[in-house]
Amino acid sequence: MNTYLLFILVAVAIGGVAWVFLYPILSGERQAERRVASVARAEPMARPAQRGQIKNRREQIEGTLKEIEERRKQARRPPLSVRLQQAGLDWSKRRFMITAAMLGLAAFVVTMLSGVGLLAALGFGFAAGAGFPFWMLSFLKKRREAKFLAEFPDAVDVIVRGIKAGLPLHDSLRLIANDAAEPVRSEFRAIVETQTIGMPIGEACLKLYESIPVPEANFFGIVVSIQQRAGGNLSEALGNLSRVLRDRKKMKAKIQAMSMEAKASGTIIGVLPLAVMALVWITSPNYISLLWTEPLGRVMLACCAAWMAVGVFVMRRMINFDF
Repeated sequence: MNTYLLFILVAVAIGGVAWVFLYPILSGERQAERRVASVARAEPMARPAQRGQIKNRREQIEGTLKEIEERRKQARRPPLSVRLQQAGLDWSKRRFMITAAMLGLAAFVVTMLSGVGLLAALGFGFAAGAGFPFWMLSFLKKRREAKFLAEFPDAVDVIVRGIKAGLPLHDSLRLIANDAAEPVRSEFRAIVETQTIGMPIGEACLKLYESIPVPEANFFGIVVSIQQRAGGNLSEALGNLSRVLRDRKKMKAKIQAMSMEAKASGTIIGVLPLAVMALVWITSPNYISLLWTEPLGRVMLACCAAWMAVGVFVMRRMINFDF
C-alpha cells in the first residue's frame, strides 16, 4: 500500500512539473506566437504614397505597431510579481514564496506523520509547494480574465456612446472607472490614474494588456494609441472594435459548445482505467496487488502511467481549440 501511495504521489509531482514546462510546447502556444510574429512583422512600404499626408499617417501607424510588437515580445514571460497582479492578488513575491514553502513543509510533515515513508513525503511536499500554488495562480488569472472579457464589450459601448454624446475620451474612461463591474472598473481606474499623472492616454491604454494579457485588451490599446497619434474617428473605430469583441465572444461560446462532446469523451477515456483499477482493487485486492508488490508489476504500472500521460496530453491538444 505504501509503495502504491508513493507511486501516486511521485506521478502527481512529475505531472505537475510536466504541465508547467511541457504544456506550452504541446499546446502549440509557442508555434502560434512565432507565426503571429512572422505575420505581424512590419515591412517597409514598397509602393510610394501619392500624397504626403497619407504617407505620414501610414508611417505613424507603422511606427506605433512596431513599438507595440516590441513591448509584446518583452512581456511574453512576465515575472512572478506581474503574474500576481494579473491574478488580482495584492501579494508580494516574497509573501507568495513563503506561502508556497509553508504549504510544501506542511504537506511533508503531515505525510511523514502518516508513516508512508520519506520518498512519498518528499514527493507530496514538492507537489504541494511547487505545483499547487502556481496552478492556483494560473486558475485565478484565467478566472479574472474571463470576468473581464464578459464585461469589456459593454464598457467599450459606453465609451462609444459617451464620445458620440460629446464627452472627451478621458471622461468616458472615468465613467467606466466609477460604474463598471470588477475587474473592468479597477483596470480602467488604473488607466485614468496613470493618465492623470502625465502619461499620454494612448500609452496608458496600452498598459491594459500588461495586467490583462488577452487579445481584446491589446486591440483596445492599439486602437486608442493609433487614434491619438494618427488621428481619425475614434467613435467609429471603437464601435467596430465592440462588434469584433462581441463576435469573438460568440465564436468562443460556439467553440466551447461544439467541443464539449469531445472534452467529455476525453475525460471518460482518461478516467476509465483508473476507475476500473479502483473497482478491481475493491473487489479483488489480491488479484491486482501484484502490480505494486512484484518488480515486474511495478514496471508495468509505470509504463501504463507513462502511456496514460501521453494519451491525456494528446487528447487535450486535440480538443483544446483556440483562436
